[in-house]
Amino acid sequence: MTLHIPFDNSYAALPDGFYSRISPTPVAAPSLIAVNRDLAKILKITLPEDTAEIARIFSGNALPEGAAPLAQLYAGHQFGHFSPQLGDGRAILLGETVGRDGLRRDIQLKGAGPTPYSRMGDGRAWLGPVLREYVVSEAMHALGVPTTRALAAVRTGEDIQRETLLPGAVLTRVAASHIRVGTFQIFAARRDGAALQRLYEYTRQRHYPDASDPAALLQGVIERQAALVAHWMSLGFIHGVMNTDNCTLSGETIDYGPCAFMDTYDPQAVFSSIDRHGRYGYAAQADIIVWNMAQLATALIPLMPDPEAAVEQFTAQVHAMPGLIRAEYERRFAAKIGIAAMRDGDKQLVTELLTRMHANQADFTNTFRALADGTARDQFSDATDFDNWETDWTRRLEDEAEPKALMRRTNPAVIPRNHRIEQMIAAALADDDAPFHRLNAVLSRPFDDDPGAADLRRPPTPSEVVPATFCGT
Repeated sequence: MTLHIPFDNSYAALPDGFYSRISPTPVAAPSLIAVNRDLAKILKITLPEDTAEIARIFSGNALPEGAAPLAQLYAGHQFGHFSPQLGDGRAILLGETVGRDGLRRDIQLKGAGPTPYSRMGDGRAWLGPVLREYVVSEAMHALGVPTTRALAAVRTGEDIQRETLLPGAVLTRVAASHIRVGTFQIFAARRDGAALQRLYEYTRQRHYPDASDPAALLQGVIERQAALVAHWMSLGFIHGVMNTDNCTLSGETIDYGPCAFMDTYDPQAVFSSIDRHGRYGYAAQADIIVWNMAQLATALIPLMPDPEAAVEQFTAQVHAMPGLIRAEYERRFAAKIGIAAMRDGDKQLVTELLTRMHANQADFTNTFRALADGTARDQFSDATDFDNWETDWTRRLEDEAEPKALMRRTNPAVIPRNHRIEQMIAAALADDDAPFHRLNAVLSRPFDDDPGAADLRRPPTPSEVVPATFCGT
């Protein structure tokens, strides 16, 4: 049996100005770390048992029949500063498939070598970020968060130069598409109305077929992104680099570079080593996504017949977005404390718990999970602080039908904690992939109480704390 991908490519049919056609650069000695056979089935990909053949394809050493490799062009605001041309500097889109579920998805090699957009970079990825993205993106999928997914991870058999020499790797990433806010921005900045219109029509057909005009498309993106960021925050997730080139039109989470899940609850938590002013910290995410949607709105204005009226309409849509985020945030946090439908006073109940968690350095994930078990007070440095809140909460839950069941399916037992990811990477650098495979297995069932995974639920000791996470470039 040979590896077969049933490509049905549409982005490659767009004009050449949307991308550069480029093939992956072969690597020295590809070897397979992991392949996601369940995802492959959804994509209708035939996988052989021969791991060497799988490694050849997903390292870029061999192009499967029907591939149309290209690097996508886009711009973007990076930490608030506009970069007029970015593009895939180390990623190559092989093509698209239409899966068993009828959904179209991109298949992309990340770390596949230089492209015209590499900006003096080597186009490669080292092992650590590849494994991190594989683990975290698949964990996010299991948690129910819209996200890109990992199809394969391959060692290249080559070292790449970063601060030191590090082993290279390639990630095969799957996405509903890789169309970003920055994809619209580059054509708007160039005042290329024809390309902007073509991109709008393509995006509408692919993601928002019911959108009647750019305003409806904008509203669709706003609603998906509002729900996405509220979902992140309900899990204590911090993206770390919410640039407009990392903000998808599909509403998926993309790019797991300096991301992190909080251990102790801190609304001001920042992990990204390059986020020196907290632009993309935990609480700031709700504001930044609104800012990003304002940039998308600006890029869409040239498509409207009356630009002045469009400015007024788009402004109203963007200004309404914080209300959408708050509503989804409150709904999710209400469920986290066992409340199926919010009523007066519930918002204060959530806020009070979070305030006490912060003051007591309570673990975010373990505290919410322990609510259903009656052990949450153990997470507080001053247990009486929890007891004082618990009285009102217990009284409120008397009106709920199945609060414990709701909490158990809302609050994960296990998340990809930063220190466990770092330990997994350290083991992989010593050619031990067992921690990687164990993390993937446990995180695929995040709401299960697995006694054998108790160590993965444990917060870091002081010596294990990871104070900063890093971009993989």
